[in-house]
Amino acid sequence: MKKMTRESRSLRIVPTPFGTVAVLWSVHAGRPLISRIILSAPGMPAEEAARTLFPASPASSCAEIEAEAERIGAFLSGDAITFSLEMVRMDLCTAFQQRVLRAEHAIPRGKASTYGLIAKHLGMPKSARAVGTALATNPFPLIIPCHRAIRSDGTLGGYQGGLAMKRALLEMEGIAFSDSRGVEPAYFHYAC
Repeated sequence: MKKMTRESRSLRIVPTPFGTVAVLWSVHAGRPLISRIILSAPGMPAEEAARTLFPASPASSCAEIEAEAERIGAFLSGDAITFSLEMVRMDLCTAFQQRVLRAEHAIPRGKASTYGLIAKHLGMPKSARAVGTALATNPFPLIIPCHRAIRSDGTLGGYQGGLAMKRALLEMEGIAFSDSRGVEPAYFHYAC
């Protein structure tokens, strides 16, 4: 991933049923855009992580960021929200990561895909690990729903907010789990 620019970043904390979410944003090309979203993880609230990583970011908001913060809160409360990529700084990601993130963003609510299927969809069938790495460093979780990417055996893999949050989000979106195998293949997107 490209390094963050030296633009002045602001911080908006969003309270959710899954803990706080930190939205880091700045004015870029004349409009407010999100440069990073940090989820609360087990033992690390998002606000604390954001203050550690970006200590000079003042708390502030604006109408556009406030609207996106409300959408994030609604999404984590179970509402069927589809996010646009218009509010995120995709230019902060490498070209490969942008391709992966766009493919992940295209996975609809109620579906999941595997790292391998995403790699195959991108025309790079041997790049499942690279896809996994690109998603593990997704700077925009929730807006780009990386919780919808799982391992080829249907098990969850990792997630910034923890595996309990990942499973809860998938279940909230209507994805069923088998006790022995994880996500059922019937829910796979990009399957042949």
